[in-house]
Amino acid sequence: MSGNSSKALGEESIGSLLVKQAVPASIGILVMSLNILVDTIFVGNWIGSIAIAAINVVLPVSFFIAALGMAIGIGGSSIISRALGADNRSKALITFGNQITLTVLLTVVLVVVGLWFIDDIIPSFGGKGAIFDPAKEYYTVVLYGVPFLALCMMGNTVIRAEGKPKFAMIAMIIPSVGNLLLDYLFINVLDYGMLGAGWATTASYVLCLGYILWYFLSKNSELKLRITDFALRRNTVSEIAALGGVTLARQAIVSVTYLLLNNILYNLGGASSVTVYAIIGRMLMFALFPVLGITQGFLPIAGFNYGAHKYHRVKETIYTAIKYAMLLGFCIFLLIMLFPGAITSVFTDDSAVLNDAPKAMRWVFAATPIVVIQLIGSAYFQAVGKALPAFLLTLTRQGIFFIPLILILPSYYGEIGVWISFPLSDVLSTVVTAYFLNREIRHKLVTKPLEP
Repeated sequence: MSGNSSKALGEESIGSLLVKQAVPASIGILVMSLNILVDTIFVGNWIGSIAIAAINVVLPVSFFIAALGMAIGIGGSSIISRALGADNRSKALITFGNQITLTVLLTVVLVVVGLWFIDDIIPSFGGKGAIFDPAKEYYTVVLYGVPFLALCMMGNTVIRAEGKPKFAMIAMIIPSVGNLLLDYLFINVLDYGMLGAGWATTASYVLCLGYILWYFLSKNSELKLRITDFALRRNTVSEIAALGGVTLARQAIVSVTYLLLNNILYNLGGASSVTVYAIIGRMLMFALFPVLGITQGFLPIAGFNYGAHKYHRVKETIYTAIKYAMLLGFCIFLLIMLFPGAITSVFTDDSAVLNDAPKAMRWVFAATPIVVIQLIGSAYFQAVGKALPAFLLTLTRQGIFFIPLILILPSYYGEIGVWISFPLSDVLSTVVTAYFLNREIRHKLVTKPLEP
């Protein structure tokens, strides 16, 4: 494969590029989502229900460290895409080296702190009573592996920034498939229990990092680092932090909304209402994977062409991504509107849940065809290195609009007020994002383009 294939991002047709970037990203997201579901089934059946609770206690810690790696990855990859587009290879190399150094330093510090305060952290996340011992056993092993996970998440985004979506897809599939196979070996065959589950997870991260290292050391990558690239540069670190902070903020807001919703729904309708939301949450994760894939595929194309000052291609990328995403969003919308009962029955046979979930699901997905504008719009500002608008637009959907709505509407409309909050926040955030995106297109993307 050509060492300068990232140039294809500025030369090939936008529609073709978007498909090439989005399809592998979508497959990777789907496989990772399925892995979470199947892994839970394996652990529950081979170890017991207490094991599921123990793993859930540990997940917020490992997810936070993984999100840190993703934030560093996405922040740096925005810089790399634009640097490659501007043919500034030195800046791309320095950024990548700084990403690696930052990820290693921060995650190692977090692992040391996590192990030092292990007996305090586990109970604070719900690992009490019978859950404490298996959670501690699993947590200790997995925590050693999360720096590898963070490096994988960071490296994956850089591979995508180089315009190599298929390699990025394989990097996402390896830990998912590896974890399932090793679960079977360590838990079912060797009967290692929670230690087996922990080692299966950690080993899958190591396998993934091994593949990513092979990629960057092989001729497939055009980013060949020098020792000096690993030295932290203040300006580079600041830019990575500003852009990566958008991703980290998004993860934090998601955690807060989950916490609020679980408590509000439990107070309104008890355990069955929480179960309804759990099912809807899984559907949001699975059903939207093609739209999220387009968003991931959009980032390097927009960033590269913006860096190359090919603003006509940036605008075409925006319009094409929105068109494709809206088409997929409408298909998802129809599926949910027509078959909410059948979808719910896949998860449970509880009569209360089967009665309440279909109506709730319809409300939650009501604005799906248009919310893609919000996703693509906020991604655009991140891709071109505009951290503040990217940060603010990311917060609009689940922070600025959604949280106030779920705190106010249920007081007047009860549980239905919670479900109405979803489409309302989607519509409001989409209107705001569309306004700023349109202004950007009309006033910022107007410089005479360079010819390809």
